[in-house]
Amino acid sequence: MSLLPGDFVLADRALLESEEPSSTLDLETLADTLLLTGFDQHPPEDEGLTTPASGKLFDFPVVENAKVKYFIDYYTHAGRKGFVRWLARSGRYLPRMRAIFAEQGLPRDLAYLAMVESGFNERAYSWANAVGPWQFIEKTGRHYGLKTDWWRDERRDFEKSTYAAARFLADLHDRFDGNWYLAVAAYNAGGGKISRAVRKYKSTDFWDISRGNFLQPETRNYVPKLLAVLLISKQPGKYGFDTVELQQPLVYDEVALPSATDLEVIAKLAGSDYRTIKQLNPELKRWSTPPGERGYVVRLPKGSYRRFVDAYAALDPADRVKYLRHRVKPGDTLLSLSKRHHVRVNDIIALNAIRNPRALKIGSDLILPLKKGYTRRPLDELRDDYVRSYRRSYKVRNGDSLWSIAKKFNVTQKQLRVWNRLGWSNLIHPGQTLVVSSKGAGGKRLKKHRGPLKRIVYRVRAGDSLWTIGRRYDVPTRQILAWNNLAADHILHPGDKLTLLVPAG
Repeated sequence: MSLLPGDFVLADRALLESEEPSSTLDLETLADTLLLTGFDQHPPEDEGLTTPASGKLFDFPVVENAKVKYFIDYYTHAGRKGFVRWLARSGRYLPRMRAIFAEQGLPRDLAYLAMVESGFNERAYSWANAVGPWQFIEKTGRHYGLKTDWWRDERRDFEKSTYAAARFLADLHDRFDGNWYLAVAAYNAGGGKISRAVRKYKSTDFWDISRGNFLQPETRNYVPKLLAVLLISKQPGKYGFDTVELQQPLVYDEVALPSATDLEVIAKLAGSDYRTIKQLNPELKRWSTPPGERGYVVRLPKGSYRRFVDAYAALDPADRVKYLRHRVKPGDTLLSLSKRHHVRVNDIIALNAIRNPRALKIGSDLILPLKKGYTRRPLDELRDDYVRSYRRSYKVRNGDSLWSIAKKFNVTQKQLRVWNRLGWSNLIHPGQTLVVSSKGAGGKRLKKHRGPLKRIVYRVRAGDSLWTIGRRYDVPTRQILAWNNLAADHILHPGDKLTLLVPAG
């Protein structure tokens, strides 16, 4: 078999910049949302004492004042452990991000805004449905060219989303006549909100308009946080972070595929593994590249391009895809699907753990195994793997007061007023729903059982997957893998035994 001209495109990219040190550090990611927003965001008001930072060290206007110093103090003390993770992880992404901003004619230091937004977490998913390292909501991401569908979410791709963020920030910079502080604040609050603040306070000085209460605390603190991040990250020794080892810059090869291909096939042909391919291509939400798309570019481990191209050229096109997604429609039956796609009914039942073959749920997704030797990976991949955060809410009951609710949830009355836009009113009424946590103050992945735990041994049954077992016992899939020392691509078999820690109650 020979490939058509242009079937493959290679970008042999080494994402390196001489000014960025590199080494390796394995990092945790689940607690990032706590560091991003889970602390008292009421720094002192700026007293007008502003000290410009060294112009040689930064290509973005950096000053030090009371608000900036507040966040420097937080990141170097209470939030230090989390900031170490961010700083170490920055080595993987910052070289390429900085290069993209320079390519777009913007300050390279703007790349550090991704640290403020997500801690460089590609799978971050906020309570406001913002996704990826740059926290784009779907509408804004689409406006700046980021595709989102069942198969992919380009907001998660560090390179594509950085190009989009650069274009967005450039537009905001133009809108506010070259005022970078207003542009950055608008990235958080929206251009309309900042324009109204400028008109309200009759000032284009960010520090002036952030003294009032028109802007949310998150926005008033957004620029100071960026400046604190810049000051620490560019001078780690000064702030006690000089021993942090940075992850190595991301390097990879790229190849454009002539048709949809399963990631398991890509991994095998590249001499790699499924987990590595997923990590290199974080926008891919499922087990395959998007169907019906010619020329889809995937990243491969550095140095595997030639091996992959040769092996792919020898592969029968029918073997590129092992599975097919089918959304059940009225009139569908397992027998009709079996005949249409030339697969066995029993295989469809086994892979999808179908309990009642005669009652297919319209609108549900079925995975059709087109080849023998199928695994349950596609079924596991039906569940999105975003790292979600959420805001807790509480329905007011008879006898409740703002004081009693604040005490119940260990927050201040002022925070409740701000989160719920109550102004200085204490007036609440039964049935009213109040937000009682900061943005990103927790999520199911951060859930901890306070009571005693007990160890159980679970015997895997036909139709089980790590996800279904985790859901049954309310434990994360990753935790099951860790408890049992299993690889991420481990395949369960009926009769296998898994150790689980579950609430004793």
